[in-house]
Amino acid sequence: MNKNYYITTPIYYPSAKPHMGHAYSSIIADFFARFKKIDGYNVYFLTGTDEHGLKIQRSAEKLNKDPKSFCDEISKTFEDLTKTLNLSNTDFIRTTEERHKISVQNLWNILEKNKQIYLSKYSGWYSVSDEAFYNEDEVEEKEGSKVSRSSGSVVEWVEEESFFFKLSEWEGPLLDFYEKNKNFILPESRRNEVISFVKGGLKDLSVSRKTFSWGVKVPSDDDHVVYVWLDALTNYLSSLKYPDENNKLYKNFWPADLHIIGKDILRFHAVYWPAFLLAAKIKPPKRVYGHGWILSGDEKMSKSKGNILDPLEIINTYGLDPLRYYLLKEVSFGNDGNISEEKLENCINSDLANNFGNLCQRVLSFAEKNCSSMIPDHNFMEEDLIILNSITDTDKIRTLIDNQDINQYMNLIVDKLFASNKYFNDQEPWKKKDDTLRLNTIVYTALELIRKITILLYPVMPQTSVKILNIFNIKENLIDFSTIKNNEILEKEIKINKLDILFKKIDK
Repeated sequence: MNKNYYITTPIYYPSAKPHMGHAYSSIIADFFARFKKIDGYNVYFLTGTDEHGLKIQRSAEKLNKDPKSFCDEISKTFEDLTKTLNLSNTDFIRTTEERHKISVQNLWNILEKNKQIYLSKYSGWYSVSDEAFYNEDEVEEKEGSKVSRSSGSVVEWVEEESFFFKLSEWEGPLLDFYEKNKNFILPESRRNEVISFVKGGLKDLSVSRKTFSWGVKVPSDDDHVVYVWLDALTNYLSSLKYPDENNKLYKNFWPADLHIIGKDILRFHAVYWPAFLLAAKIKPPKRVYGHGWILSGDEKMSKSKGNILDPLEIINTYGLDPLRYYLLKEVSFGNDGNISEEKLENCINSDLANNFGNLCQRVLSFAEKNCSSMIPDHNFMEEDLIILNSITDTDKIRTLIDNQDINQYMNLIVDKLFASNKYFNDQEPWKKKDDTLRLNTIVYTALELIRKITILLYPVMPQTSVKILNIFNIKENLIDFSTIKNNEILEKEIKINKLDILFKKIDK
């Protein structure tokens, strides 16, 4: 069984500071990366910044800065965000790095050698904001400007000499690839969208620009720079030391297991990217998952609308783990979702303070008073084993993860939390002081339930989970998902460490 796992976030475009949409993609990817790690996988988790293109060049010019200095400043805010979000990423790549330039130019040379690139002239609609080309039927007039129907971004008519990639030749092979790899694009609605687009006919794709200079030079003609998306997508390879296909990183981790992306960049990842790779005789990634947007009200966040939610402000007010929990539980993965302070506060009070925090505090407090803060002895009865065995189906949980079914995973955790609280209430250990073994068994069962649920919560709320597992002297590097199959991991007469209040209720 292959125990290597390669997951990526989108490569973020640092034309402005990060917003909640960036945080969401990163938290989602971190969730899967952390789960795979505690399930024994050697995980390679990549994030980074896409720093080339006309949009970056113009943003830098407005501030009278050279593009590299501008990128250095903004990219640092994205790298700092990885630490603020407590991401477990292996690498942070920037497309201005030399290692990336080498990868891009090598891929270009292969595509040229394979007669997939030719020189011609481009005429058509181009969005600087999206760094995307649009067909006539994808553009509409709005308030005196031509805009993209899908993104609402202003487009401009461009005519210039350009190198083209023979995308039209890959219509059939792509459709065959989608048919043979039915889960390459998820969720299904995105898959249907991509197949419909490809069946509508593919035109050759302009893959270079001549009217600006901020980018990777085309190796055969340095009057041209490589189109930003051919450049950017290659980051997934350059992090693995491509073009050296014999190095361990590339051998172990390519093809990528999962690209986590926003739905607005689906076409680039699910059409252009596999086409480039197939044309270069490189295996495409195993899956692209296009999630929805985190909305501000009913609209997508954007700098121009001035409706950007700052994740740092939310984290400073409510804490990181509550935000992670909210985004993973309350947003229907794959669909658009929004975040409001009211919903976040309700989630913290009901799920975290009243349910999870209350279970931990009452069980530990009872154990301190009645078991001298030691793991007690036990003799399981049927009702103990029923609830303990309800959290042992590791294969089912792995299937949820491998299908990216985050919401079912979160529902399972919430169900087990309610069931655990109910078990402790129904067993009434405070009435069993004349039956020490039964009282001890109830406490032991409750502690094992806390251990199991906390392991499941670790990919969701790593900082909080590490605090809780520390009461059992289970360190972060020893967290093992497979141990939830076992009902007797905790050894009797081991001291239970103290635990501070996990979540403070928010007064409303």
